[in-house]
Amino acid sequence: MDVLISAGEASGENYGAMLIAALRQRLGGDMQFFGVGGARMKEAGCEIVVDSASIAAVGITEVAKHVAQIYREFFRVVGIARQRRPSVAVLIDFPDFNLRLAQKLHEMQVPVVYFVSPQLWAWKQRRIWRVRKFVDRMLVIFPFEEDYYRQRGVQAQFVGHPLADLELPQISREDFARKYNLDTSRFWIALLPGSRRKEVLLNLPAMLETARQMGSSYQYMLPVASTLASSWMAEQIAGSRVHLVDSAREALFHARAGVVASGTATVEAALIETPFLVVYRVSRLTYAIGRRLVKVPHYGMVNLIAGRRIVPELIQEDFTPANVLAELDKLLPDGAPREEMITNLRRVRQMLRPEQSQGTAISRAAEAIIKCLPA
Repeated sequence: MDVLISAGEASGENYGAMLIAALRQRLGGDMQFFGVGGARMKEAGCEIVVDSASIAAVGITEVAKHVAQIYREFFRVVGIARQRRPSVAVLIDFPDFNLRLAQKLHEMQVPVVYFVSPQLWAWKQRRIWRVRKFVDRMLVIFPFEEDYYRQRGVQAQFVGHPLADLELPQISREDFARKYNLDTSRFWIALLPGSRRKEVLLNLPAMLETARQMGSSYQYMLPVASTLASSWMAEQIAGSRVHLVDSAREALFHARAGVVASGTATVEAALIETPFLVVYRVSRLTYAIGRRLVKVPHYGMVNLIAGRRIVPELIQEDFTPANVLAELDKLLPDGAPREEMITNLRRVRQMLRPEQSQGTAISRAAEAIIKCLPA
């Protein structure tokens, strides 16, 4: 039995690896996985026909620069899928690529399960027709998305957020400090600029300048995403006091506060209940176009889930070292602002698990995928 999995980013690739393990556990070892992904999916036993790093891009202008390569890789996946005729396809987030792939798979009569919804409720809502026509089952990880899709004729199921099922990191503060040469007597601040090179290049400079201005009273941790090379990240922080670490979850768990680029990492921070602020910067053209298309009141996913702004957002021109410092000054000391945020993050954590459901988000997603397999 062949299963195609397509994940274009670090978080999606992690979910893909977890799904492979869950499906093998339920259906045995006679399953073959192939598709789009990276090192984690490969380690889980997936044949990577297209490396996700080769098609990852940020924003409208960045995609335009790489469109020829993206199309080449797209048709490579389509060609291999046409040869192998998978029993089911699991597409994870990455909508610009995966919604087009869903259409091709639908034409081949391959059942399509979409895990981690495209954010159509935020922008490009006109693409809902693609989901309705080409996706057999939409598995969503945020509670408000289920109603959104069902009201528009899409068979959707809220399975919960996979990160909400993870245990907190077990490494002690002392062991973590020894591993990364950190001082336990000082507060640590986690800097998460994103999982793609373009994101890092746009978001990291302001973070490094913030760290420089804050001085040596604090120490700074920068987790290296699986989609990025440690050597390249080391070049970006050369001359700073920032420590590269392996795990974003461990860094957030031990951090006093975080400066986190908008994306999956903000949900991780919320689930670990570490006070943080959301930041993000894209090219000026991408922002000018995007601000006309975005239809939601908040950029941060945590604020969208809560239905109000519980975490500060510093986007584009507002993302300056001075503004980051002002927000951190509220979150670092003990007091009402810090405690209020932790309480609100705890409520968000509760919302990311379906009520009265057994198992985990990944196990529920795996069961839904199995139901889409041909008899």
